[in-house]
Amino acid sequence: MAELTLRERKRQRTRRAIVDAAVELFEERGYEGTTVADIAEAAEIGTRTFFSYFASKEEVLFPESDSRVAAAIEAIAARGPEDRPADVLLRALRNVNHDSDEMVSRVAALRLRFFRSEPAVRGRGLQLQFDAQREIARHLCAAYAEELDETGAAALVGAFIGAVTGALQVLLETAGDDPAVMSRRLEEATDAALRPWLREQGRLHT
Repeated sequence: MAELTLRERKRQRTRRAIVDAAVELFEERGYEGTTVADIAEAAEIGTRTFFSYFASKEEVLFPESDSRVAAAIEAIAARGPEDRPADVLLRALRNVNHDSDEMVSRVAALRLRFFRSEPAVRGRGLQLQFDAQREIARHLCAAYAEELDETGAAALVGAFIGAVTGALQVLLETAGDDPAVMSRRLEEATDAALRPWLREQGRLHT
């Protein structure tokens, strides 16, 4: 992996500062009680700078959605000759959890909480999930054209994302605050949910 430039590292720090500031304010004041101006002030930036990183305050609750899609596409592209479609999706989840704990973090807990109560957050979350499923399924179908048609690829990706989402809903409410434990349990639950997709000639991959 190429080393980040100074400009790229600065952008990462600013982006992280915005997310951290938003999380603190959302936890303290709630979603409706927090404005973009509040977040920008807490992050020590101007509102114009905020909008160069995020289109709205609900976007801050989905800071790594693009990177998760990219991880899935990269895993598909790097597949081995023995890898089944479900194998590459599960590998993408492991890679994401290895690189970041965002999926089981404070922002993830807030995302779940506001998804239930805030229409803007729920709408954005559903749109991102829909877009992710379509994009990943398109790549999976192209990679496994002899095994999957568009419908089959969409079904598999939908099962994968649904398994991740369902497991996270429970883990974020019940599993405590150890990201390593939560990530491991997420991977185990998703692996179990997709196990039928790993069948090949009557045997399970291990």
